[in-house]
Amino acid sequence: MNKIKITVGEAIVRFLDSQWVSLDGIETKFVDSIYTLFGHGCVLGVGEALAMCSHSLKVYQGKNEQGMAHVATSYAKQNNRCKIIPCLTSIGPGSANMITAAATATVNNLPLLLLLGESYASRRPDPVLQQVEQPYDLNITTNDAFKPVVKFFDRITRPEVLESALLNAMRTLTDPAGTGAVALALPQDVQGEVYDFNKALFETRVHKIPRLMGDINQIKDVAKLIKSSKYPLMIIGGGARYSLAGDIIAQIATEHNIPFAETQAGKSTLKGSHPLNLGGIGVTGNSSANTIASKADLVLGVGTRFSDFTTSSKTLFPDARVVTINTSLFHSLKLNATNITGDAKINLQNLNISLGAYKSAYIDEIDEAKDKWSSEMKRLASIKYVEDATNFIPEVRSQTPNVINDYIAATGGSITQTSAIALIRDTISSDAIIVGASGSLPGCLQRMWLTDSLYSYNMEYGYSCMGYEIAGALGSKLACPEKEVYAMAGDGSYLMLHSELVTAIQENVKIIVLLFDNCGFGCINNLQMGKGIDSLATEFRYEAKSNTAFVPIDYAANAAAYGCQTFTAKTLDELSDALILSKKSNRSVLIDIKVLPKTMTDGYDGGFWQTGLTQLPRNSKQRKALKEQATMLL
Repeated sequence: MNKIKITVGEAIVRFLDSQWVSLDGIETKFVDSIYTLFGHGCVLGVGEALAMCSHSLKVYQGKNEQGMAHVATSYAKQNNRCKIIPCLTSIGPGSANMITAAATATVNNLPLLLLLGESYASRRPDPVLQQVEQPYDLNITTNDAFKPVVKFFDRITRPEVLESALLNAMRTLTDPAGTGAVALALPQDVQGEVYDFNKALFETRVHKIPRLMGDINQIKDVAKLIKSSKYPLMIIGGGARYSLAGDIIAQIATEHNIPFAETQAGKSTLKGSHPLNLGGIGVTGNSSANTIASKADLVLGVGTRFSDFTTSSKTLFPDARVVTINTSLFHSLKLNATNITGDAKINLQNLNISLGAYKSAYIDEIDEAKDKWSSEMKRLASIKYVEDATNFIPEVRSQTPNVINDYIAATGGSITQTSAIALIRDTISSDAIIVGASGSLPGCLQRMWLTDSLYSYNMEYGYSCMGYEIAGALGSKLACPEKEVYAMAGDGSYLMLHSELVTAIQENVKIIVLLFDNCGFGCINNLQMGKGIDSLATEFRYEAKSNTAFVPIDYAANAAAYGCQTFTAKTLDELSDALILSKKSNRSVLIDIKVLPKTMTDGYDGGFWQTGLTQLPRNSKQRKALKEQATMLL
């Protein structure tokens, strides 16, 4: 009476269809769709159940396994980790394609469920098509490669294993401190096996996401340190966003005169216009945040893992005392911090009570730093002409004119990247969601993008995974269909992975791709040349030689072939027209923006980044770079 005889494939589908989560008493269906790219490793097992059994899951057809997993990761982020899209794939290359996406989700602490086709548990058809064989261990398959990049892994070798595997998968996916990618390897024969499952496994299950309160003594210790400081600074990370802690952060900032800066993951947790919001911090941060950070005698990290870009490779505030609030004990103890281990929102509320009437000693420093950055923002927005383009990156200024002349000859473009970003911000809807990940755009956007719309900034910068941008835009649009969603991608990222653009067209889901074409991997070319290395294999030139012409690519024609409405913008006027017309379109849009190389923002006041440098310099630039780094690391 309490059993139901169904296949493993159907059991997986039924289980996923019955999962809900609850945060602060608000219940949300955790899974309402699934993304798949069928192959022989899954189409006759879980695929059969999706096609033939009764369920409410919408099925999306993927075009690239990595791409569809990026869609799911972005979807989870836009839903503040309260909804997921499981991704089902075949054996071998199908599953291997998702390893990069699994790492991306895990680094960013975002829930991603991967259902991986697997070789036969019985080993009768051994080796099966696409099976990797290792003579030293016959139990190893392609899917073992996921183990270093996921938070939970299990192989379903028998139907009896499934119940504990699914429950542990959900435990991981809904754990604020331990979430990330989860991989379940599903042997092809086991997927179709029948078993008497407990009916209770398929009943509606609500997983309550806890708000863990830190120890009272931890809160007292952190409050004591803050009250003994004169110049505290809060750094707001992704954990603050997922905790919905924006309001209490704003309250603490205002009541105690404590400024705050944002990591890439934390940006848009609070309004950009808040008078104490300094903007982005660190290597890709601005002069306002970095100036105050260098002055701070105490740093409160809220939901941040203190990446090297946030701390400027641990040089930005080396003498400041660090205190943290983080659900993860691992992250909360970084930088020798005094920690509160638990949820950001509830622990900030308790901390605020303990701070009493405390106020920082800042007088004019915050306004002065913000005014300085405001002037620089205006300058960056106003650099609109070819003759002004050498104002950007001093390290490559001597070579910039030739690069720009070559680019203009190949593409006819004349737009600077910073003026394009300023125009885009002034033109698109104030509540539009932007999605990015890699190249120079994350730096420009963390510095220049201003928004008062909460959770409208979706920058994947934990893994900075090229190819996330377009798939991520689709995931954000699926999560927020009422919002305009823009993918901010370089030409290098577009070439890396844009296949889920076809899924967006297929599903009639409108996204707008803003493609910044500078004929190469411009960010890495800057790093390469800025450290005294000849340009090599970082520009899109014929024969990949730096003295040959750029390869002109018509990205608009490519996207038009898929079914997008497209525009090519070589001037700011053309870009303005394209942005306005794209709002009116009823289908996905790509704007091919021809932006001049070397016209992105550079580091500001403490934006040092430790990089691997040759210890045997060959020229004066290399010697200078080595000396500067050695000085910073003293």
